[in-house]
Amino acid sequence: MPWLEFSLTAQRDSVARIERAFEDVGSLSVTLLDAEDHPILEPAAGETPVWPNVVVTALFEADADRHGLFDALQLMVPWLTPEKVTVREVADADWTRAWMDQFKPMQFGRRTYIYPWNIEPEGIEDAVIVRLDPGLAFGTGTHATTALCLQWLDGLDLAGKRVLDFGCGSGVLAIAALKLGAALAIGVDNDPQALLASRDNAERNGVSDRLSLYAPEAAPALLADVVVANILASALVALEPELAALAADGAAIALSGILAGQEDEVLAAYQGDFEELAVACQEDWVRIDGRRRRR
Repeated sequence: MPWLEFSLTAQRDSVARIERAFEDVGSLSVTLLDAEDHPILEPAAGETPVWPNVVVTALFEADADRHGLFDALQLMVPWLTPEKVTVREVADADWTRAWMDQFKPMQFGRRTYIYPWNIEPEGIEDAVIVRLDPGLAFGTGTHATTALCLQWLDGLDLAGKRVLDFGCGSGVLAIAALKLGAALAIGVDNDPQALLASRDNAERNGVSDRLSLYAPEAAPALLADVVVANILASALVALEPELAALAADGAAIALSGILAGQEDEVLAAYQGDFEELAVACQEDWVRIDGRRRRR
């Protein structure tokens, strides 16, 4: 069935008030989207950051009284004049189905492929196939930062190695490493939903017995042969001592989630404990990879 959609653009300081107003008048859902281009990739635990300018969209039943709704909203948010609010009817859709229809198989490096779980690989030989559920959208390879890490993993000899995926999201990097020959992997993430997504995808790929998942405070001390961290530049800088302690001597490391222009700060933080540091770029994103110096 169709829905009635109210949409407006507001500054960050007004968003909470507008959300409450929509909820108070009976909206079925309220969605926030970036009105400009200010990415928020991975907030710290307990943070709910909002963009400077936000598109706030609320859905109501199609037969809702749009004039009555607007009058009620204006009582709570007086500056909501008619020209600032767009009202339209939107058709119903199976959004999960639409997501899956858009998510196509992708190749990374020579042999690694990411496939949606509902598509069977055909005509591919000597390939490593990672099956993902796009509904668990914490990382599917479509973003340049994930692609850079998958390409790097594809080029390593992972046979028998221990892999640490810090900021594991959907688990795609840890799962790919296991399917590329790693003996075991540990995924760490501060978002419980990411850990659930990783566990689900590990089971889907038949590697759940070799993937252990932890919140950062519960992660075990280990010496990993391979470390990959696809998070934010600021977080990577802060985590350098921890990642250095978890990396075995000579361990390969890849750092991503770094915007072009931020790589010098990350390189400076890691050059003491790591060597052979190199930079790779894709779109506006950077990966730094290298090896742990011997202690």
